[in-house]
Amino acid sequence: MSNIYESAATTLGLFNSPCLTKVELRVACKGISDRDALSKPDPCGVLKMQSHGQWFEVDRTEVIRSSISPVFSKVFTVDYYFEEVQRLRFELHDISSNHNGLKEADFLGAMECTLGQVSAECTLNGSAVGKMKVTAEELSGNDDYVELAFSAKKLDDKDFFSKSDPFLEIFRVNDDGTASLVHRTETIMNNLSPVWKSFKVSLNTLCSGDHERELKCTVWDWDSNGKHDFIGEFQTTFKEMKAAMDGKQIQWECINPKYQVKKKNYRNSGMVILTMCKIIKMHSFLDYIMGGCQIQFTVAIDFTASNGDPRNSCSLHYIHPYQPNEYLKAQSVNQPINQLISPVSHDFAVNFDEDNPECAGIQGVVEAYQNCLPKIQLYGPTNIAPIIQKVADSASEEMHTKEAMEYFILLILTDGVITDMADTREAIVHASHLPMSVIIVGIGNADFSDMQMLDGDDGILRSPKGEPVLRDIVQFVPFHNFKHASPAALAKSVLAEVPNQVVDYYNGKGIKPKCLSDFESSRAFSP
Repeated sequence: MSNIYESAATTLGLFNSPCLTKVELRVACKGISDRDALSKPDPCGVLKMQSHGQWFEVDRTEVIRSSISPVFSKVFTVDYYFEEVQRLRFELHDISSNHNGLKEADFLGAMECTLGQVSAECTLNGSAVGKMKVTAEELSGNDDYVELAFSAKKLDDKDFFSKSDPFLEIFRVNDDGTASLVHRTETIMNNLSPVWKSFKVSLNTLCSGDHERELKCTVWDWDSNGKHDFIGEFQTTFKEMKAAMDGKQIQWECINPKYQVKKKNYRNSGMVILTMCKIIKMHSFLDYIMGGCQIQFTVAIDFTASNGDPRNSCSLHYIHPYQPNEYLKAQSVNQPINQLISPVSHDFAVNFDEDNPECAGIQGVVEAYQNCLPKIQLYGPTNIAPIIQKVADSASEEMHTKEAMEYFILLILTDGVITDMADTREAIVHASHLPMSVIIVGIGNADFSDMQMLDGDDGILRSPKGEPVLRDIVQFVPFHNFKHASPAALAKSVLAEVPNQVVDYYNGKGIKPKCLSDFESSRAFSP
């Protein structure tokens, strides 16, 4: 591997320090009491990791309605580094039924530990009374995913005035006899022959890479009070599921053991059908980079009047003779990958050359920024949808090639509240379908709550029409969190999600790294 790629990969965290393994974390709670005595909580778990003294959200679970003892199906995956003390914080929030975000949620409690201490059951430290259990499991090394789709027919009707509202749960039976929840489908209301959405799960999570490991599947009738009615169950293995890989369907009788004992003529409580089973080969970020995929980096700098007159020492754009301003410091984000990228471009030509608005790496960006400041007049409003749409146009052209050749990153440096939020949400939802990511660095001490919403940390971002993002492509970081940290610390935090976003896009589209595609094609047609 060349020094260029090795340098970039190191800064992106691929070789930052030797990652011994990946660890899956599962979260379950019991005995949660809510401050609202008239209803049960709707809990959601949030995982945060500590970096440079700050807590940053890594991921969150689904929301489980009306439950005091939730078992979350969401599995957190983290890298384990032997030589580092990796501090984790698990938070529990009661999500309002009308909102999915944390702003309107009630904080129930939290548990802090290191990754090395994680396999323990701890009392929640907060307003709730209860316990949270987090279990850790080392991954076996198989990164492949499987996509499954289930349906059912003629399920038992558990409701008097309507039909059952069924959902399916899949559990992996462990070597010690315990069961780990692998996936919980959505609930299909008022339907005895539901068709659940397909879902993807890693083979590690599904069966620990053991195709003959027992899987236990249960079907329930959902009730709003959290006391779901048991419909039936069946056992299978992934080896058995693979029979559905050739377009076939396999089915199981859904059995209620109590009915089987009590009822002489009992046959089953319906049939569950596997309509699709597809193995998805997962490729790494480095596979795509080594396959020739280039990261196209675009920088957008906020020149609105709210930054202040650059000639005034109070301005965020003021060029101090002895130390760089925050805009200059924040541009260090693209330093780790400037050797990987094609020249940086801008929505309006900061170098005043509309025919060739490109800058040669980080130094070119800095020079263009410093040279243009004395020649421009700052004004408003702060609209960022146009630059997102401009980069999205380029990413859209790349998408049609159906090859992993270019992935686009837009870095936006801004000092405050944007004024075209509706258009920005629309642009981000559109961009989430493209080979593109958006990084926003907040400069100064303004109210950045809108940026947090774009980040998706407070629920799934939706367009004004209600369309959700296909995938999370926005990362927001307030610069003041890194004011006294090294440039590398800011770059590492901001770029941490990029490798996964690249991999998620191309793997989700079934696009292989180009060198692998070429090799497999030549192998397939060789005599």
